[in-house]
Amino acid sequence: MTRFAMGLMAVIFTINNAFAQDTETPPSEPAMTLDRMAEIIFSLDPNAQSSGNSFQMVIQDIPVLIITDPRADRMRAMVPIRASKGMSPEEILRVMQANFDTALDARYAIAHGKLWGAFIHPLSALEKNEFISALGQTVNIAKTYGTLYSGGALSYGGGDSIPLQRQLIDELLEKGEDI
Repeated sequence: MTRFAMGLMAVIFTINNAFAQDTETPPSEPAMTLDRMAEIIFSLDPNAQSSGNSFQMVIQDIPVLIITDPRADRMRAMVPIRASKGMSPEEILRVMQANFDTALDARYAIAHGKLWGAFIHPLSALEKNEFISALGQTVNIAKTYGTLYSGGALSYGGGDSIPLQRQLIDELLEKGEDI
């Protein structure tokens, strides 16, 4: 190999190394565990309750049920909204539209004769701020049912819903800053 080729390779190696150092992503949070989730929940609602793999808490007078299954690496936060019986086709269409653009990470869902606000996610991959934001979004879709149908953070766009504010999510994230 010529000196020129060796020099060129050294320059390329140096540039690649510098570029790699500049583009490294910061380390992610450790995996979410039940203990970590409990710490977050109780910091948001000191009166929350836990039982096995589930938690009950209240956010802005809205009851929130959180169920986890660590073996399946899943979690679900749910907020009851209303009985599903009697929902008109227009109401069902509206919640489906919101699921497309304004409910964001939360979703409207029907189960056991009720309309729910729900957030479902792999447990271990869930980060603190993502979890707190999801709780806020889930509460927001319950609070705005019948009016704005919004997770509160923003409108994803391209759908039929109106863009909205994210006040509740910002308040919850502020509460969770010290965790």
